[in-house]
Amino acid sequence: MTDTPLSRFAFPTEIHFGNGARHQVAPRLDAEGLRRPLIVTDKALAALPLTKDLAASLAAAGLTPATFDGVWGNPVASQVTAGVKAYAAHGADGIVGLGGGAALDVAKAIALMVNHPGALFDYEDELPGARAIDRPIPFWVALPTTAGTGSEVGRSAVISDDDTHVKKIIFSPRLLAKVVYADPELTVGLPAAVTAATGMDALTHNVEAFLARAYHPICEGIALEGVHLAAFHLPRAVATPEDLEARAGMLMSSMMGAIAFQKGLGIVHSSAHALGTVCNMHHGLANGVMIDHALRLNVDAVGDKFRRLAQAAGLTDPGAPAFFAWLERLKARIGIPATLTAAGVSRDHLSALVDVAVADGCHQNNPRPCNRDDFQTLFEKAFSS
Repeated sequence: MTDTPLSRFAFPTEIHFGNGARHQVAPRLDAEGLRRPLIVTDKALAALPLTKDLAASLAAAGLTPATFDGVWGNPVASQVTAGVKAYAAHGADGIVGLGGGAALDVAKAIALMVNHPGALFDYEDELPGARAIDRPIPFWVALPTTAGTGSEVGRSAVISDDDTHVKKIIFSPRLLAKVVYADPELTVGLPAAVTAATGMDALTHNVEAFLARAYHPICEGIALEGVHLAAFHLPRAVATPEDLEARAGMLMSSMMGAIAFQKGLGIVHSSAHALGTVCNMHHGLANGVMIDHALRLNVDAVGDKFRRLAQAAGLTDPGAPAFFAWLERLKARIGIPATLTAAGVSRDHLSALVDVAVADGCHQNNPRPCNRDDFQTLFEKAFSS
């Protein structure tokens, strides 16, 4: 290979993966000298036995836990502010993030703001004049309960503005969880619709990371295996929630997607972010609805990569047409709407969707450059295809 660009790669997160991994949390916190952890989770999870069991296991180890359950929906800055207040009120010395992407992103943002001055969005990624993330971050661990965002191994928190609902990215390798406890048993209780939507999020991360224009062959290899795992395990996880092998496959695919997309994402995510901002659509569902519509824009630019994606998905006909036909079948099989109309989105939102998608940064790494006209055409087709 000639003209190899200078690149920097990092995969530093300590991960404990497997059934029962959650039982290692209390001993590890104790070994780290922590005494007063704050569990950060969402309102729904806080009412379930698994949260109470986690708190009880921490207490049994001689720790004094408290729970902050002020996370719901797409996370917003005010939830982070409330979490920082809860951390101070408890006199906490560490954080246990428990939940899906929203809870884990809020946990990261709370960890950031415990010792950093100013407002959360002062630290927005690529904001001109942004404050430096240079102060101590409390020890925090992550326990994912969904297989979608892979936030447990991510180095960014995506938090929306309370008023505009525009998503802001707070990024730093220092935000990485110190330890991840990826326990497939924690995902068994997910409803089929949530399993499907979060699973499509994981699949989209892997696909778009593989296609992204940036140079990172390590991420490309990870992404292809992530696609393979999702292709074989997502339908099973939706159809048979108690299938722990399928749950484990999706949990690993989710983490692989989040690791891989440090290479970049693309047009699917810009479209999904627009749907989240304008329509408050669940991010995984938005990716699932848009993936086949948006990715067609890339076929002429990286056709050979679609052949490799088809192979990863286990298709005997390795080509772009077969890959898109498979995506359509997968969506139908697991209950993801085929179009925006079927998802309940009004055409009245078209102009606003285009505005937000064009302004979103993800498509800058799309393998084919895309402009306002491309997004206009894409959303129009997604309504009617």
